[in-house]
Amino acid sequence: MSSSFLNAQSLQRFPVICIDGPSGAGKGTAAWRLAQDLGYQLLDSGALYRIVGLKAFEAGLLTEDADAPLDEGLLEQLTQSLQINFEPNVTANRVDIIVNGEVVGNQVRNETVGGFASQVAVFPKVRAALLKLQQDMAMRSGLVADGRDMGTVVFPDAEVKIFLTASAEARARRRVIQLERDCQSADFEQILATIKARDVRDETRSVAPSKPAADALMIDSSNLDATEVYTTIKRYCQSKGICC
Repeated sequence: MSSSFLNAQSLQRFPVICIDGPSGAGKGTAAWRLAQDLGYQLLDSGALYRIVGLKAFEAGLLTEDADAPLDEGLLEQLTQSLQINFEPNVTANRVDIIVNGEVVGNQVRNETVGGFASQVAVFPKVRAALLKLQQDMAMRSGLVADGRDMGTVVFPDAEVKIFLTASAEARARRRVIQLERDCQSADFEQILATIKARDVRDETRSVAPSKPAADALMIDSSNLDATEVYTTIKRYCQSKGICC
């Protein structure tokens, strides 16, 4: 563990709840509700990598070809230049993502940008550039951190660690429903293939692969609805002394 993280941990006075797992398992919904109930900040770490991926694409640093070589140094510079904030939008019941003073909306949530995120997340320098931003959030108030390596890398000493997963098929079905609700086209087989390919990249990358922390509560949401997932997480937080 780095000395900088140890120094940050020694000053940390606020609890951190980590909810890790693959996209589509229900992390975002559970984290949003938990943060609202506790009055904590919400950190959507997956959005950070999506933002970097989107901005890298807009800057011409990557393409939709996941096998094309990327320049880690240029990606690092771009990442360091981004000003990213998460701001609650109570009226719309969501957290707005502000990048360089502008709100980014559904453009960071589509499947193509999800692929961009997976491409840039493999680079140590990109991850290092985002690490301090995430850890600093825990110095300001309680935090619910939603991601893939929150409990293993970013907050290894978090009070609560949860790994929320679901089958690729269940996650693809949920994504189809979400896209159709937003009046967007959705091809189940294509989405399923994208999810499986992303899982392989995320689970086998050499830097911070997606995996549960040794002390994380494992939850499979394949056959659970959002309320059942939240109730399970809430009870576990209570067992750890964090009351919702």
